Formats: sequence, structure tokens, C-alpha cells
Amino acid sequence: MLKNGIPTASQGCLCQGWAESCSVSPILACNYLWCDERFDFQATFLQCLAKHVPNIYSAEMDPLVEKQEEMVQAAILYPLECYLFGEDPDIFLEKLQQSGTSQLCGKVFKGGETTYSCRDCAVDPTCVLCIDCFQNSIHKNHRYKMHSSTGGGFCDCGDTEAWKAGPLCTKHEPGASSSPKEVRLMCMKIMKKEIMEHSRRVFPSVIKYIVDMLIWEEDKELPVELTIREKVDSYYCVLFNDEHHSYDHVIYSLQRALGCELGEAQLHTTAIDKEGRRAVKAGHYASCQEAKEEIKRHSENVSQRPLHVEVLHADVMAHQKFALRLGSWLNKLMSYSSDFRQIFCQICLKEEAGSEKPCFISKLMLWDARLHKGARKVLHELIFSSFFMEMEYKKLFAVEFVKYYKALQKEYISDDHDRVLSVTALSVQMFTVPTLARHLIEEQNVITTITETLLEVLPEYLDKNDKFNFQGYSQDKLNRVYAVIYDLRYVLVSKPTVWTDRLRERFLEGFVSFLRILTCMQGMEEIKRQIGQHIEVDPDWEAAIAIQMQLKNILLMFQEWCACDEELLLRSYRECHKAVMRCSTNGRSREKTVFHLCGHTLESRPYRVSADPVSIHLPLSRTLAGGFLFLLVEYPLRCLVLVAQVAAEMWRRNGLSLISQVFYYQDVKCREEMYDKDIIMLQIGASLMDPNQFLLLILQRYELADAFKKIKPTKDQDLIKQYNVLIEEMLQILIYVVGERYVPGISNVTKEDVIMREIIHLLCIEPMAHSAITKSLPENENNETGLENVIDKVATFKKPGVSGHGVYELKDECLKEFNMFFYHYTKTQHSKAEHTQKKRRKQENRDEALPPPPPPDFSPAFSNVVRILNCDVMMHILRTLLQRAVELETHLWTEAMIQMVLHLLSLGLLEEKQQLQKSPEEEVTFDFYHKATRMGSSALNAVNVLMLLEKLKRVPQLEAQKDTVNWILQMFDMVKRLREKSSLATIGATSSSEATKGDESSQDKEKAERKRKAEAARLHRQKIMAQMSALQRNFIETHKLLYENTLEVQGKDDAIMEEESISSAIDYSRIALGPKRGLSVTEKEVLTCILCQEEQEVKLESAAMVLSACVQKSTALTQNRSRILELSGDTLDPLFMHPDLPCGTHTGSCGHVMHAACWQKYFEAMQLNFRQRLHVEQIFDLENGEYLCPLCKSLCNTVIPIVPLQAQKINSEDAEAVSQILSLARWLEIVTVRISGYSTKNAKGDKQNLPPFTNKGMGNSALEFHSILSFGVQSSAKYSSSIKEMLILFATTIYRVGLKVAPNEADSRIPMMTWSTCAFTIQCIENLLETEGKPLFGSLQNRQHSGLKALVQFAAAQRTTSPQVLIQKHLIRLLGVLLPNFKGEDTPSLLEVDMFHVLVGAVLSFPSLYWEDAVDLQPSSVSSAYNHLYLFHLTTLAHIMQIIISSATESPAAHSSDNSEEAQSAQSFCREVSQYTSGQDIPGWLVWDCVKKGIMPYLRCAALFFHYLLGVSPPEELLQVSEEGQFKALCSYLSLPTNLFLLFHEYWDTVNPLLQRWCADPVVLSCLKGKSIAIRYPRKRNHLIELPEDYSCLLNQASQFRCPRSSDDEQKHPVLCLFCGAMLCSQNTCCQELVNGEELGACTSHALQCGAGVCMFLKIRECKVVLIEGKTRGCLYPAPYLDEYGETDPGLKRGNPLHLCQERYRKLHLLWQQHCIIEEIARSQETNQIFFGFNWQLL
Repeated sequence: MLKNGIPTASQGCLCQGWAESCSVSPILACNYLWCDERFDFQATFLQCLAKHVPNIYSAEMDPLVEKQEEMVQAAILYPLECYLFGEDPDIFLEKLQQSGTSQLCGKVFKGGETTYSCRDCAVDPTCVLCIDCFQNSIHKNHRYKMHSSTGGGFCDCGDTEAWKAGPLCTKHEPGASSSPKEVRLMCMKIMKKEIMEHSRRVFPSVIKYIVDMLIWEEDKELPVELTIREKVDSYYCVLFNDEHHSYDHVIYSLQRALGCELGEAQLHTTAIDKEGRRAVKAGHYASCQEAKEEIKRHSENVSQRPLHVEVLHADVMAHQKFALRLGSWLNKLMSYSSDFRQIFCQICLKEEAGSEKPCFISKLMLWDARLHKGARKVLHELIFSSFFMEMEYKKLFAVEFVKYYKALQKEYISDDHDRVLSVTALSVQMFTVPTLARHLIEEQNVITTITETLLEVLPEYLDKNDKFNFQGYSQDKLNRVYAVIYDLRYVLVSKPTVWTDRLRERFLEGFVSFLRILTCMQGMEEIKRQIGQHIEVDPDWEAAIAIQMQLKNILLMFQEWCACDEELLLRSYRECHKAVMRCSTNGRSREKTVFHLCGHTLESRPYRVSADPVSIHLPLSRTLAGGFLFLLVEYPLRCLVLVAQVAAEMWRRNGLSLISQVFYYQDVKCREEMYDKDIIMLQIGASLMDPNQFLLLILQRYELADAFKKIKPTKDQDLIKQYNVLIEEMLQILIYVVGERYVPGISNVTKEDVIMREIIHLLCIEPMAHSAITKSLPENENNETGLENVIDKVATFKKPGVSGHGVYELKDECLKEFNMFFYHYTKTQHSKAEHTQKKRRKQENRDEALPPPPPPDFSPAFSNVVRILNCDVMMHILRTLLQRAVELETHLWTEAMIQMVLHLLSLGLLEEKQQLQKSPEEEVTFDFYHKATRMGSSALNAVNVLMLLEKLKRVPQLEAQKDTVNWILQMFDMVKRLREKSSLATIGATSSSEATKGDESSQDKEKAERKRKAEAARLHRQKIMAQMSALQRNFIETHKLLYENTLEVQGKDDAIMEEESISSAIDYSRIALGPKRGLSVTEKEVLTCILCQEEQEVKLESAAMVLSACVQKSTALTQNRSRILELSGDTLDPLFMHPDLPCGTHTGSCGHVMHAACWQKYFEAMQLNFRQRLHVEQIFDLENGEYLCPLCKSLCNTVIPIVPLQAQKINSEDAEAVSQILSLARWLEIVTVRISGYSTKNAKGDKQNLPPFTNKGMGNSALEFHSILSFGVQSSAKYSSSIKEMLILFATTIYRVGLKVAPNEADSRIPMMTWSTCAFTIQCIENLLETEGKPLFGSLQNRQHSGLKALVQFAAAQRTTSPQVLIQKHLIRLLGVLLPNFKGEDTPSLLEVDMFHVLVGAVLSFPSLYWEDAVDLQPSSVSSAYNHLYLFHLTTLAHIMQIIISSATESPAAHSSDNSEEAQSAQSFCREVSQYTSGQDIPGWLVWDCVKKGIMPYLRCAALFFHYLLGVSPPEELLQVSEEGQFKALCSYLSLPTNLFLLFHEYWDTVNPLLQRWCADPVVLSCLKGKSIAIRYPRKRNHLIELPEDYSCLLNQASQFRCPRSSDDEQKHPVLCLFCGAMLCSQNTCCQELVNGEELGACTSHALQCGAGVCMFLKIRECKVVLIEGKTRGCLYPAPYLDEYGETDPGLKRGNPLHLCQERYRKLHLLWQQHCIIEEIARSQETNQIFFGFNWQLL
């Protein structure tokens, strides 16, 4: 222990003896001893460590971390700090901290921590801020991105090179320190004078000790200077972490090898994963060695390689552990002072004079791959806190890093730890700093170093021709190689603005080295067409494509660097050209062949893609194309022909690997450096070659030379199809070569124009979300697409609804830019876009022609490309294809082919038109019109194109192209007139107006035609309707007698109903209770079974029909989430519900009906079919009766029997007569006598005390046991055996699920649970309707209506399946709350029960009082009316008292005086009751206000209950939302006075004794005295917790979260409970709990208490909502946070700022309140069936 901050003498301080002998303090002792030059500090320091360290760390099997830390502080670190600082360390460090902080933040990110990058100000995407710096920076209001760190990153706040603006947050700005300038200067003065020497003396010894121990290779021995005691035989068997073995593998191996328990093995495994190593056995060397061999042997059984185990001497283990503690100590010191950092860096970088050994920091870097995880973390944090905080030393460290770069990367590639744990991951912190990157290029030749490293780590993948071949590659190794490629990208991320000769030379040297890599890739993995037999195994192709994707941005960056300097561009081109020519020499040995067509000749070396080897990997050739210089088209043409032949299914025997390569060749991830460059190279070739020779080369490579010569008839359909596809593909490429000009340099367009065109064509397919557009656009080196800069120019944003996402819709003015043959369309996109645009034009009453938009002019260097359109070979191709279509004599044409021919014709005409409009006719050499209208030279082409187009209009197969042909003919006419006219301006205007007039006239004709057709269709419909009406009238006349009879019967029925009804002006049909109860509205219910589709009327005597249903526990209404729920209901008494509604049983239904027999067969079939399928247990639990509804796939676990409503009519005369006799007092007397009689009968003489009012009124002779029957009885309803069986089944399910117990049909609690679920479900529905602002009646969904109706009727019928004696006992206990005479020992207080539950239970159990031994009776309609009325009035009076008592302590708010009748009644009532309560005088208006508001939910629930129980229609006012009208309507419907206190006045003599007894209850008295708090009414409506509008606020909360059960600073996975707002530590062993013998994760165990097993969490760092139910089920759900484009961002992958969408959050709230979470989980799991899913139990 420390005393006053100074270690006591008893702690064995280093200077203890010397201090005692000299009578000085330990601080002075430290200073005198170590300052004395006679002492060797290093020797003294090591002697101290040798003495104390082995003792401190002696118990590594079960270390007491806190005790070890105390001992380390007292014995070593405190004396060391005292010597170093010369005063109390705490005081000195506090002063030092006040002296100001560094401008660099330097925070090192943990895994999962949120980072922020500013898209406006960051130099590159790797520049990030921690959450604190971001919140205090200007970037908070910019376009920023959020991402989860993988760990090991570094906050760039304060780094001026990382930001274009705002490099400093307010915390790190100069002068941000709160301490005065004088104090800071004084502290720095002290620091410089007295401490520097101590630091230079201490740091070398400490650093040397750390380095020596971390790289120490001897397992049994220590260095001599650390060995001061006799060696003991004490060893540890140490197990190290690796990434090959899973948790389960390690646990299994430890259990088998060491014989330890599961818990111990789990602790070991967790520690190993966290720290990187762990001592798993202590003992003698032999026993530890034996344990090592056993662990290896068992681990080899479950994995391909054994675990890494070593036997270390206890002293070695202790010193290595303390070395890491010293590293942490140094890390802390580094944060206080720049001087400390500089001294540390100097020592670490100092090399021994005359020695070739590396410096300290290099030693550690080179040893990094052999260090365990914990040591690596300490080393990396030390580098961050020292070198990276000082720019000068960061540069020196980078030099050392590059010096050993090759060795470090090779070590990393051979290592198995993640990159975040490797020292190589630090490269991003150095290579992305622009000035540092330039320095490394100039002085260390870093580009060459990186590229050479790449070649040196991949030699095993080079074939005999020095080309890469990745067959049988290791994915893990290649993933590590990608890290080297990333480093190259980091170095090139910032282009230089000033070039020096040295920088130019070094860059060129690196570029030449990089060309060696491209040389190895040029033509790699050549393939040859498989003929005959299909290949047996698909070759590996992914690696080559992946490397191509990794190099894409690097190639672009190299090109951009080269483009910055003209001299460099020329020299790099020469080097690239040399490399290409070296790769192209192997194909020159073949002799040239000659090809003739249309009088033109082509000499070329023979090559056939279908027969010779071909590769799609041509990075060298494409790099050269990036310079827009001449290159033969041979290699790109081969690739494009290969794509065409794959489309023609000529390569289908080569398997799927080739199809995948072709896909990526054209995919957005690769196309910039593959497909697009190949098109550019063809355009370069077309600009420099003779157009006829260019086309002959194209024909020859596509192997179509014969297809355009004399046709040889063939019946081979496969060959015909093959030819057609090849011709289509060739025509498509020709369209692209001529028409695709949106490339900077090929035409005068900008990058923004290119992006706009891409977006336009994407949106021509369909409206798209922002993320979908982004994914379809290529990214630059900064991962930007440029979308935001141009999207608003071409599209409008449409906001999303409650579901889905926002989409962009193309502006109408941009539709004219649509090009049907856009070269980035896939075939599917092409078809969809064409269909969409034609459909749009049809809706606009326009023709369906989709001509190409006028393309931009080629730049001068590419102006010759258009000559392809009007050359002889092109005309021959076009005429030939048109001729075939017109003559219909051959199958060598398709509609798609003709469509492309028409497109080429359109391009030619547009080009000529544009040239004629810009230049005089004599200057226009492009004569497409003349060539097209000229006759062909051969017999085959004896007609011109114009004539063929006229004939084409008459071809029936090409009806869809008719509009396009007409447009082309108009263009021919326009171009003809342009050539004939002399004045270009006049011609242009005239032609334009004439064309417009022509278009308008044709459109007018079309509109008139459509209008005529529509009018004809309308008249036709009118005629048919008139005919139908006439037939109907004729039928009625013919069957007139039948209609008259029907009307007569209806009239008689109405008359009878009128006679039976009460002859009163008041409409009693809308009253549910009492003698004036209205008629039950019953309809003949004929339902259809969803399984057998047969109809059946619902009757008592018929076979049962059932509703699929789900019973679940719920806390949706709870008023107290802190209440601990009982997980098992073995001893629970569910008769009374506490007023805070802690946990209820909810029953919901999807509303789908089945026969009971059909359902049983369906369920049995499911059990047979799905029991063996692995994933079923995750979706539903068959053992617990779960199944999916056959129709809607909702999760269900039972069925509700459909019991028909028994309509009962009340005879008004009988009711009037009874009302004269049966007052409330009389009714209570009769009930009391009946209950007393039963009690006497059952207890045989054990009489109960009769209530005092039994002697009043009538004489005792009238109070007979059977007097209750005198007011009307009837025989009980008889249910079919099938219905009874279903009644028992459903009741048992409610009991089993609600109490979490095994099913028991004889349990006495089954009726209680039936009434409870009925009441709770009604309360949930009432709460939902109120929350949504919907009327009480008429707004329920059909499923809710059907389910509630069936549930209430079931609850009423269930009584018949239980012993009536049992029901009576429950009734007596319920009445005990209302009538104190029946109160028993277990009867709760008035304030401890929910009155609505009491009402439901009492009403449904009351008929049991009519039970007789000999006959099964139930009350008549009149008796029921009075029973319901008086029971309801009693519970209402009790509930009013609950409200008054709970609000008695409420302070009256300012309120205007209210002298209404109700307020006066309330005031007088309170005066009467005050004699029992002795409470304060509460204003009458306040009492009335509290009562009226508090009783509304109860009245609403009662109205729902009695409506579904009795079937009486509610008043019209309850079908609409009106607060005042609703109250009056409820009172009317439930036979209550609107002034509720009149109820007390009416029954005062009867109620007064009850009030006295209620108020005398101890719980009530305690509440009145303010000693306890009762539930206030109305209860608060539960909502999901309030979330911040900005998601970054949540991330900020998560960053401050610390696990309450974990002492380390490792980042956790914080999740937020949306029910209660608790922040939990998810998916971590630290917070797992043992519940009923099972290990549960924090979320799962929290859900058991917070949501009765069902809960909703927000995973903050992943922006995902998690729904869980029980221990085995859960699913992910979209979070309610959207970005500005209306999209969610799971995993924060896009990183856009997110804001709360209230509509989505409301949807989540309704999902909870509607009890649909389980249903959502089941549907999600059914949709995404997986065999080995997530372990929800440990969430």
C-alpha cells in the first residue's frame, strides 16, 4: 500500500536500506543513489528487477492483477518516477499536463471504434478523426463519412498535411490549454533543466530491457545480469493465440489434454484470444513438457496444424510480462512531454558504433511477427505515442521501416495474425503523408522497394514463361499480398506539384519496376477453347481478377503522375512500349495470310480466338492505351472476340470460370482498366488505320469472313445461332467504336459529363437509390464517384415512405440523352431500358423510335474514326444484313441485328447532318448519304440502303422497328435537302421547322386515331351495359311473384321485431348492460378452411373450426421495468394482476381459419416432414407446438376455437319487473347467501361470517340458497366434443406459455390464465388504438377483430371444461377485493390489483354460482344483464377509489375555478370519504379531472369486452375519434351516469360500508400518508425510448460506454435496449450470465427481464436493429436512421451522416405494441434459411 504517495519501508523499495541508514526519504534516497556516478544505473536497475519481478509475477496461473500492480508501483515504478522527476510523480505529472498538450491528437483507435472522415477537406480517405475531435471541429457541418475502425488507426487531428482546411479541432488549437502561459513556460523550464539528464540515463536502460526481453529466445534461462538467485524447477506451459483454431477447438484441446472443466478452459481461451498467450499449466519442466505434447496431439485431431505451445521458465515469463508493463509505463510518459518523446526516439534510433546490428526500434519491428498479441499492441501503441507524434522522428522511423520493408512484409505474409496486429499496418500512417511520401520516393526509392517486394513474395505463382498462374493459390496468402499493393496505392495517393530531377528518376525507376509486374500479368492464365469433352474441373480464376481489381486504381494513379510532367510522360511511354513489344514477339513467327472483300485486301498473321490461346489479362497494353497513343488493336480485339464467342456459347465446355472472368471484364469494378481501355484501343486503331482494313481485321478476328460472302445454305441450327450472335456482338462493338465518345481526350468532354451520362443511362432503366447508383459507378483512388457533384443536374430526389428507400428519378429534359446501345449496359439492362423508354413514349402518345442522341464531335486526333461508317466494307455489311431481312431467304439475321444496323445508319446520318450544319458542303468529306443511296457492286447488293429500308417496313417480323425506319427515312430526306441547299443557316432552320411540322402532323394524326378508338370503345361498353340492364329488368318481371313473396316475409319479420322491441322513444339497441340491454347482432357465420377450402357454418354442435394464434408473454404495458420477473411460474398465482401490469399473456391471431381436424393433420405432417431438417429448430419449436400459418407464414403456437355468439333477447316486461325487486343491495344479499351456501355445503359446517347487510330488507325466509335462480335460468350451452377438445387445448397452451411450465390440463390455474390473457389482450388493443389515435370501434384490423372475438367467446366458454367448484373458489377470491366480507389472507389490497382483470374474471366466472348438482344451469338473459351491470358498477366504484387515492398526494396545479355539477359532486363525495381517509382537502375540480382522465382506459377496455362478449352494437360516437363525445358514449353504452359520482349517491347505503373497509386497508393508509406510492391513472402509454436525431450522438454515447464488468479498455459491442434505454455489452464473455444453468449473453438475459424474452436492441456501431425472442431466435431489422438519400446504412459501410426517421421509428414501435416481433423474426428466418446460424443465446 502507498502512504501519502510514498512507499513504506516494509515494501522492499530499491533504496530502502540506504534510506534507513541515512535517515532520508525514499525519494531523496533514489536521487542520491542513482545520481551518484559511482553507481552504474543500468546494473542497479537490473539488479532491482532481478530481485522483485519474479516475486511479483509468481502466480501466473491465477494472477491477482490488482495486487501485482500495487507491488510493481511500490517496488519499481514509484522509485523510478521519483528519481526521474525529482519530486512526487503525481504532482509533477499534473504540472506537466498543465503546460499544454500537443497539437496532434494521437488517439489510437480500438477495433469497432467510430472514425470520421471529411469528404470536403480530407486529403485522402485515410485521413480520419476520433469522435471527440470531430465533434469539436468544423467538419461536423461538412459532408462527412462515419466508419467503424478495424483497430490500430490514428486520429489525424493536428496534422496539417492531412486536411485541406480545419486541421485542428478546438481542443487542439494553440492556446486551447486552460493553464496560463507563465505556468507553462515555468514547467517547461523545470523540465529542461533538471529532468533531461535523468531521462537520458533512465530511458536507455528501460528500453534495452524491454527489447532484450521481448526478443529473448531462451525458454529456460535469463540473461546473466537478471539471474541473482538459484534457479528453481518452476515452469509454465504457455499456449499462444493463432488464427487457425476456433474457440471450440482450443477449449476441446485444453479439456482433453489437461482434464480441466469447461469453465476453466473457456477462461483460458478468452485470455489467450485477448492477450495472445496464457499459462495453462504450472509445475516441473517434465510435467509442462508432457502437457505441451498432449495439447499439440489433441489440437491436431481437430485442425490441420497443432496449437503453438511453449514451455517457459517462470522467471522468463515474469520478466517478459514486466517488460510489457514497462512499455505501457513509457507509453504513458510519452503523452506528457515532447521532450520525453524526442529522447525516447533518439535512443530507439541510435545504432551501435561500428556494429551492423539494427537499432532498438528496428529490432522490435523485425521481431514483430514472432511477438504475441499483447506484446504487439504495446509496441504499436508506443510507436504511435512517440514517433508518430513528432514529425521529424516520424520521418526517421519511416526510413527505418522502408529499409526493412521487404523483410517485414515477408514476415507478415508468413504470419497468421490479422493485419491490424502487424507492424506493417503502420505503413498507412507514413505513406499517405505527402511530404513524407516524396521523401521516401526520392531518398529510399520506396516505389521500387514495394514493387520488388511484390515480385519476391509471388515467385511460386510464376509459370515457365514468367507469367502469373494462380492455380491452386492460397486465398489467405493473396489477401496478405494485397497489403503490399495497398502500400503502393498509399504512396501514390497524392500527386506532386513540383518535380525535381531526383524525384523524376526515382519515380521512373519505380514505374519500370512496376512494369515488370504488369509483364508477368500480360497474357497470364491463357485459355484455349475446349472442343469435344467438357473440362473436368473449373480452373481458379478469382485470384487473377482480384489482383486486376486491386491494381486498377494504381494504374490510374501511375498514369496521372506521368501526365503531370511532359518529359516523364514520354519516357514512361517508351518504357511501356518496350515492355509491350517484348511480350508481343512470340506471335510473329507465323506467315501472313491475305483476306479479300469488296475490292479491299488485308494482310495479317493468322490467329483464331476459337482455336488459339487467349487471355483477357492485358494490363500492359491497356496502360499504354491510357496515354492515348498508337497501338495495334490485336490484343484488345482478341478479348472482345472472346467475349462474343462466350456469348455465342462456343466456350461452354470450358466451364464457369471463363463466364465469371468475362463478367468481371465488363463489371464496374474492373471495366475501367479492361473493357473500356480495349474500346479506346480499338478507337485508336480506327483513327490510324484505313477504315476498310480495320473492318476486314474485325471480320477476320470475329471469324465472320465467310458470313458476308456468298451464303452457303446450312441446316445446322447451332451454327446459325452461333453466327448470329457473333454478328450481333461485332455490330455492337462497331457501334461502340463509332458512337462512344464520352472519354476525355477522345472528344471534348469533362469527367462531370461522363458521370452525368452514366447516371442518365442508369436512371433510364428505372428510378434508383443513391447507393445503387454509387455501386454502378467506378470509384477513384479516394473512393469517390463524383455522383454528388452532378446528380442534381440530371435527376430529382423522391423521398421514401415508411418502408423502402428514397430514389432518384431522371429529369424529363435528360431523356433525350438516352442511347439504347450504351456500352456499359448489360444485356438485361439494355432490354429493360428499351422497354421502359418505349413504354414512356407510348404513354405520351409518341412513336416508339429510339434514335441515338447526337454524339459530341471527336477530337482532331480521333476524327478519322467516323470514316468507318461510310467505308465500302461497312456499306457491304449493312446492305447484306438488310437484304437478308427483306428477302427472308436465310436465317442469318435477327431482329436485334437489324436494330443495330438501323442504329449504325442513324449514327452515320447524324454525323453527316452535324458536319453539314457546321461547315460548307464542299468542305464536308463525310458522304454517308451518297454511299448509302448508291447501288451495290455485287449481285447480292444490287439495291441501295434506301430501297431496302422501304421494303423493310413491310416485313411483319420487324413491325416493332417500323417507327425507327420512318425516322431514318426522314433523316435521309433531311440530309438530302441539306446537301441540295446552298445557305446552310436557312437550310438548317427550314429543315428543322419542316421536320418539326412533319412530326407534329404525324403526332396529330396519331392522337386523332387514338381518340377515335377510345370513343368507339366507350360506345361499345355503353351498349353492353344497356343490354345487361334490359336482361335484368326482364328477369325481375318474369319472377315477379318470387320477389313479392320475399318482400312480404321481410315485412312480417320487421313487424315482429317492432312488437318485441320496447315501445319507447329511446333507442336501447346501443346499451350493453342492464335491463335496457340492446339486441345482440349475430350473423350466420360461414367460414372457409384455408387448408381444405371447404365451407362450414359455425355452430355449437358442429365440428370445431379454429383460428391460428400465437400466445406470448409481454411487458408492453408495464409501468415498472425495474421489477424482477419470475422466470418460472411454478408457484405463481396469476388470479390478480398488479396495477403496474408487469407482465401479461397476450394472444394474437393472423385471422386465418381452419377445421380443427385439418389443422391437426397439418401439424402432424409438419412434425414428420421437418423433424430431420437442421434449420427448423431455429425457425419454430415443434416440441412446444409452434408452426407457421399455412397461408401467411406467421409464427403460431396454438389455435383458438371459434365459438359462436349466443344471441339473447331480453323481455322488456320481465326486465322491468325484476328491476323493481333486484337492487344492488338485494343482489349482494342473494350472492352472499349463495356463496355462503356453497361454502357451508363444501366445508360441511365450517360457516363463514355473513355480511352485515344480510339481515336488512327481506326476511330470512326469503334468503334461500336457491333464490338466485328465481330471476331466471336456462340450460347451459352444449358444445360438440370437437369444440370441447379445442377449448382444453387452447386453455392448456395459455397456461403453459403464460407461466412457463409443463402442460397440465388439471391445474387449477388454467381458468385464471384464460381470464388474464383475455383482459390483457383487450388492454393491449385499447392501448394500441389510443396510441394510433384511432376510434375504439370500427378501426381494428380484420385479424385483430376476428382474434379478439374468438378469444372473448372462448374465455366465456372455457368455464364449462373446468370443475364449477374451482371456478366458484376463484370467483370468491376475486369478489374479496370488492367485498371485504369475502376477503381472505391472500386477498390483495384495493391498490394492488388491476380492476379490469378483476372485472373480466368476475363476469366470466359468475355463471358458476348457478351450478346445481342435478342440472347444468346458467343465468337467463335478464339475470345476466343484472349480474353484468352490478359487477361492472362495483368494479367501477372500486376503480374510482383507486384513482382518487393514488392522486390524493398530487399537488393541485393552477386551474380556473370549475363549478360544474361533476366538480360539486366530487367535492361532496370527498367530504364524505375524508372521515375514512383523514386526507387533505382536494378541490372538487381536481378530483373530477383526475377521475375522468384516469377512468377512460378502463371504460374503453370494458366497452370492448362487453361488445365482444354480448354482441351489442356500440354507439356511433365510438366509431369516431372525439374525446368528449367518447366519454358520454361510453357511459351510455355501459349504463353509467356521465356524472360518475352519482353512482356513489345511488348506491350510497350499500357502498358506504365498502368504502370504510377499503380505506382501512394498511396499504391504502400507507399511500394516503405518503409512505408509499401507488400507480397513477391513467397509466402512461409506453413508447420506445427517445433517440437523438443525429446518429453521431449515439456513436458518441457508445464511445463513452465502459463495460461494468471489464477492467480493460478494449472496445466492446455496445447495444441499446429500445424498450428501457439500457446500454449493454454484447457478444462478450465478460457480461455473460448463468440463468437456470445456461450461459446467456447480456442481451438475451436482459430481454428475459425487460421484455419477458422478447426485446429490441440497436447495435450502435453497426447501425442495425436486433429483434430477439427467447434464447434461440432473433433477426436483424433495418435501423430507423436514414441518410440524406433515404437509405439505411447497416454496418456504416457507406458512412453518410444519418438522421432519425420518425416514421420508421413509429413502425418499430407498432411492431412492438402489436406484438409482431416474434412474427417478424419467424418470417425473416424463414426467408433466410441457414443451417448454421448465429448463436442468439450469447448475444
